[in-house]
Amino acid sequence: MSSRDLSQPETPDRSYADALQARTERRADAADYVTSPFAGAPAELAAEVGADVDALAPEIVALSHRIFETPEEAFQEVRSAAAVAEAVERLSGARATTGVYGLETAVEASVGPAPESGSSSATVAILAEYDALPGIGHGCGHNLIAASAVGAFAALARLGDRLPGRVVLLGTPAEEGNSGKELMARHGAFDRLDAAVMAHGFGYDAIDHAFIGRRILRMEFEGVPAHASASPFLGRNALDAATLAYQAVGLLRQHLPPSDRVHGIVTEGGERPSVIPRRAVLEFYVRSHAADTLKELSRRLDDIAHGAALATGTGVTLYWDPKPGTLPVRFNRPLSERWAVHQAARGRKALTSAVVPTELAASTDFGNVSVRVPGIHPVIKVSPPEIALHTAEFASWARSEAGDRAATDAAYGLALTALDFLADAALREAARADFDAEGGVLDVEEYFA
Repeated sequence: MSSRDLSQPETPDRSYADALQARTERRADAADYVTSPFAGAPAELAAEVGADVDALAPEIVALSHRIFETPEEAFQEVRSAAAVAEAVERLSGARATTGVYGLETAVEASVGPAPESGSSSATVAILAEYDALPGIGHGCGHNLIAASAVGAFAALARLGDRLPGRVVLLGTPAEEGNSGKELMARHGAFDRLDAAVMAHGFGYDAIDHAFIGRRILRMEFEGVPAHASASPFLGRNALDAATLAYQAVGLLRQHLPPSDRVHGIVTEGGERPSVIPRRAVLEFYVRSHAADTLKELSRRLDDIAHGAALATGTGVTLYWDPKPGTLPVRFNRPLSERWAVHQAARGRKALTSAVVPTELAASTDFGNVSVRVPGIHPVIKVSPPEIALHTAEFASWARSEAGDRAATDAAYGLALTALDFLADAALREAARADFDAEGGVLDVEEYFA
């Protein structure tokens, strides 16, 4: 007999996680600072914007705390969107509009000259997220994302007519499992942009940490009910089909590349043991580091569902992406390098995916932005590396002094990277060339059709 109290779950062993952390620390110590071959913005403009970010630091922190204290889930971010809009107008003088691009809690504001036809000027967007998690609040630190975006936008706005292009602040709701950015994209939110930037809290500083693609699959099995004791031979068990499919997914994992993830739950499985279940439903999240492997993994899940239905004599209907899927984030190298340079000025060493474990991978709807326009989605250290996102522990760090500093440092990096993009034509050309080399614009809506 086990000496463990079997009425309680065991504590997961941390050996692998600790080994990853130790390896990362060794590599981080040995890593060089990331540099950039581009000059970026003129020194005097960059110094002025940086000074304005520091002057705005109390406002950045106050906005972060305000959003943190009133957490709102996806599509319900009424107070958070209002807080973003109010801070934008008060700190930048720009008009903020709420309820744009098909979402009631989306926000837009802009400063600087709109590019004219045939001109070489550009438009860059700074993206803010502010939705929270059920029961956890800001366990992903979206309060920091929103505050840093608003701070960067306000600092750039203070350049007035010296701003060498157009800057758009986009408040993007419903990132957590709902793909708000994709919904906004389908209403044209990213159509007239040349680049998009944002930063996310994490346990490390990194320019290209992996954010993998994710699709949602519902398998709905339909059986034939019967009395489970008196006449089971007259039934067709939907729960058997769901169980078979669930086990088949488990067996598939042996043959998946390390970049892929599949995890699921049973949401329906019958009503009482005496009745052969007529209906059973599985829901899976299907993830991969690359768009093409995500497509292949999707095909294999289709085959599993159909095979389980055939084996059990049940029917199955598949519902892919009831909420829009998200593609892997495509990192723009020239822009990421400028972010790293500016973070070094704040005392941070921004690492690369060669240092930070790619195993620690989640998903974000910014991936769907990054295949439409050149973009960056760096992570900035908020907590110790062992603190996982989507936990109450990370939420406490998002409201800490370390979180406050991260919000201000992120605002600095976003503002100066955006300014570099607008002011440096060579950087813009390189950013676009990098984007095109990675595949250019991808038709997200049609990709999995």
